[in-house]
Amino acid sequence: MNKTELVAKIAEAAGLSKVDAKKALDATTDAIKDALLKGDKVQLIGFGTFSVNKRPAREGINPSTKKKITIAAKKVAKFKAGAELADAVNK
Repeated sequence: MNKTELVAKIAEAAGLSKVDAKKALDATTDAIKDALLKGDKVQLIGFGTFSVNKRPAREGINPSTKKKITIAAKKVAKFKAGAELADAVNK
């Protein structure tokens, strides 16, 4: 499912126009992104939790040259599915 299909599903389920559903989806994703940028977690009970994890610098190997390289530290977005979502997927 892509963003356009998701907007259509939201519009249908909530009885909104596609324009309003797109605005709602954009506002939701922006709010989640802003919270993650601040270092906060976003918990949606029954759905899941969005958080930021720090990945330390590490040593790797360039597959084409086989030389050792240093992979820089970085932050990564993480999603952990909630119990209800996990149960629904595993039915």
